[in-house]
Amino acid sequence: MKFLQKLGKALMLPVACLPICGILMGIGYALCPATMQGGEVTGIIQQIGYYLVKAGGALIDNMAILFAIGVGVGMSDENDGTGGLAALVSWLMITNLLSTANVSVIRTLSEDATLAFDKIQNPFIGIIAGIIGALCYNRFKSTKLPDWLSFFSGKRCVAIVAGVVSIIVSVVLLFVWPILFGALVALGEGIVSLGSVGAGLYAFFNRLLIPFGLHHALNNVFWFDTIGLGDLSNFWAGMQTGDIGTTGQEITWSLGMYMSGFFPCMMFGIPGAALAMVHTAKSNKKKVAIGLLSSAAIAAFVCGVTEPFEFGFMFLAPVLYLIYALLYAIFTVITVVVGFRAGFSFSAGLTDLVFSASLPAAQNTWMIIPLGIAAFIVFYVVFRFAIVKFDLKTPGREDDDDTDAEMKAVLANDNFTDVARIILEGVGGKENVTSIDNCITRLRLEIKDYTKVDEKKIKSAGVAGVIRPGKNSVQVIVGTKVQFVADEFKKLCK
Repeated sequence: MKFLQKLGKALMLPVACLPICGILMGIGYALCPATMQGGEVTGIIQQIGYYLVKAGGALIDNMAILFAIGVGVGMSDENDGTGGLAALVSWLMITNLLSTANVSVIRTLSEDATLAFDKIQNPFIGIIAGIIGALCYNRFKSTKLPDWLSFFSGKRCVAIVAGVVSIIVSVVLLFVWPILFGALVALGEGIVSLGSVGAGLYAFFNRLLIPFGLHHALNNVFWFDTIGLGDLSNFWAGMQTGDIGTTGQEITWSLGMYMSGFFPCMMFGIPGAALAMVHTAKSNKKKVAIGLLSSAAIAAFVCGVTEPFEFGFMFLAPVLYLIYALLYAIFTVITVVVGFRAGFSFSAGLTDLVFSASLPAAQNTWMIIPLGIAAFIVFYVVFRFAIVKFDLKTPGREDDDDTDAEMKAVLANDNFTDVARIILEGVGGKENVTSIDNCITRLRLEIKDYTKVDEKKIKSAGVAGVIRPGKNSVQVIVGTKVQFVADEFKKLCK
């Protein structure tokens, strides 16, 4: 699980490239619809739009390579770029060796196997290449060779080793990839065949996998060109249902249906649920709840970052989190049925909604208002009823011996040094810390002695929550400001 969580964190590095794609392509399409719809590009305004679209598309079209390099860097010790270079070497070698042209020379390919190897350049293989690059770096970065080979010692041998490993992996994938590809295709086709219900199931499992950081694996099947779907990549490429998409296959589903349902939930549902938590908080903890939940609601509405909200209650009230995932499923089904279509390049917040609204596949984006109002009301009513009925321990309702009623609001005041200091005290001091890392919202720490961890002390820094995924692992849910806290934490540990 620790390995998978680290992989999930590493995937956020290439995903962070996507917002600029959405902004560039959204503005570019508004200036020059001919870029995607066809026709002559004339005048300086349209030319600018054309180049903006192509600039954003340069990243969307090469997401698999970004995944390879991003995972290679993100999973390497000290996030060293050598791991990214080794991952690129692995990607180039695997995709070349397993290209249909090369594979067909050494074995006879069935129709299904041909399709599998035609799709070898996909984000899933990019992730495998990234893992190979990172693991080779972590294992061989300090290798010492004889004097006559000393030039290739240390980091210089990492890419070489990654290349050799990639050859071995390619031999394995020669037989395994068609089977794995077939399973992924069956999963995708099964959910697609269920229409709106399938989209709801996808949204449900997407939310359930959030605590484990494994939702990225599921997303790759539906958002990118792993099996020929590519809901996200086709949406931003200016395609529409019925077109021959970027994968070379017809878009048979309603394009955008695997993204649209997240918008009313993230933009309006989460603020509604947050308000319910504030209204049900204990009077002596209401200010603390407001501080934590208001910032989380704003982050969800503007940019679709939901972890600060979700980790604030998922472990305090797991039954409520299950209800939360079910609400996503229900609203996803509704959005598909009523014909609301929008896409995101990063997540389902206001920013992506605005920039995706002008794309050809966007439909009835005005419906975010009634859908949003409905989501706000439903999330508020359901959350308030469940919290009161079952006496759930959501933020502001914890028992007095579980949290400090006088919790400091240092995080809200951007006092990152104090936040880091309090967290460091809570994990037993720098002598008890062996590794420091962070993802988009969490400070990830490895410790020596778990008995020295004081969760109450850590929470007094104003953080959203503390997770103990393993005996020697501590994850502190800070929010989108985690990078600043991590920087100060590292300084204190020197």
